[in-house]
Amino acid sequence: MGRRESSSSPPTDQIEIKVHTSRRGDNSVHPDSVGPTHSTTASSRPQPQPQRHRQGHGHGHGHGHGHRHGQRQRQNRGTATASPSREEFRPFRRWVPWLVPTFVVINFVVFVITMYLNNCPENSPPCIATFFGRFAFQTFKDNPLLGPSSTTLMKMGALEVDKVVHEHQAWRLFTCIWLHAGVFHILANMLSLLFIGIRLEQEFGFVRIGLLYVISGFGGSLMSALFIQSRISVGASGALFGLLGGMLSELITNWTIYANKLAALLTLIVIIIINLAVGILPHVDNFAHIGGFLSGFLLGFVFLIRPQFGWVSQKNSPPGSIATTVKSKHKTYQYILWVLSVIILVVGYTAGLITLLRGTNLNDYCSWCQYMSCVPTSKWKCKADKMYCESTQIGNQLNLTCIGNGRSGVYLLSDTNASQVERLCTRLCN
Repeated sequence: MGRRESSSSPPTDQIEIKVHTSRRGDNSVHPDSVGPTHSTTASSRPQPQPQRHRQGHGHGHGHGHGHRHGQRQRQNRGTATASPSREEFRPFRRWVPWLVPTFVVINFVVFVITMYLNNCPENSPPCIATFFGRFAFQTFKDNPLLGPSSTTLMKMGALEVDKVVHEHQAWRLFTCIWLHAGVFHILANMLSLLFIGIRLEQEFGFVRIGLLYVISGFGGSLMSALFIQSRISVGASGALFGLLGGMLSELITNWTIYANKLAALLTLIVIIIINLAVGILPHVDNFAHIGGFLSGFLLGFVFLIRPQFGWVSQKNSPPGSIATTVKSKHKTYQYILWVLSVIILVVGYTAGLITLLRGTNLNDYCSWCQYMSCVPTSKWKCKADKMYCESTQIGNQLNLTCIGNGRSGVYLLSDTNASQVERLCTRLCN
């Protein structure tokens, strides 16, 4: 998954945590602190019934009839005991996924519309794959991911801090998660969304997973805007990392209902670390990954909380069965995590929005934070080359010409300052 300044997407492995009853040793529901209930004993092997013979008065026929009658009784009792083991008890509802596939379709439709509006042969030739007509791609020099120009992405709603802060376009924090920089970018992200999202929607339903996806995407955009302010950013990877974060917190908050939980936890942590490590490559917006992951991790404690297994078993037990009484639907630590997560999310989002709308660049207060998104090596550098532009201003009209590529732009500005001109020059030269 990759959120792009211009982005590619590292592969995401599949994680599936099933909750069902089956033979001991499967990845099934086994309560740690709840006594035996009807649902857990029903699947055990039926106990053999003692043989009872009818007492007759010396008539062999009567004794044989009683013996056969006892056999029928034993067969009936054995069937009644064993039949529940053939019926799988599902403590939680399984949903039919439709929202995640809809998200995938929306992303592809938006990409097609973006390429249609880009119209490379008309607006910025030369192009790649000109036989596609107006759907032809920008050259690899302009966009190595086979996609539109940055100008078209900006028109479609890409995240650009200058427009969010100075032109009050905060909606770009949401629209950018539905845009992609190219064919490679959208294919990698949508495959990851299908592998992760469908399984989560099956377990928790479209409402909770939909909210988790969108809010996590917003959190990724917010953190990206606070640290990366000289380039545009697009992509769904902040939302995808939110789903990974939600899977991790769901495993923690519902810890007692899973078997093989330690192995699942270690596997999930390794996958998350690998994906975040890929984000230190250049041109990958790792701040969106981190912001989305942290948002999803906290949201998982809120949206993906499960009732205690004993409470569910008690609720679904047939009349007359012996079950341990469980009064509370959730455990105490689940309530504590829920409250703490809500507080941190509200405070964090509020503080982040206020800081962003004031035009604050957090890199000015955290000199080492830049290495969370890109680590320079002998093979690549993280800082872009210095851009130079010629500028002339007549009233509120600013004319800029990039010396590197010769592109020109005209901007109407009510209040011109050096940092704003520098950002416009960088955008023009890129």
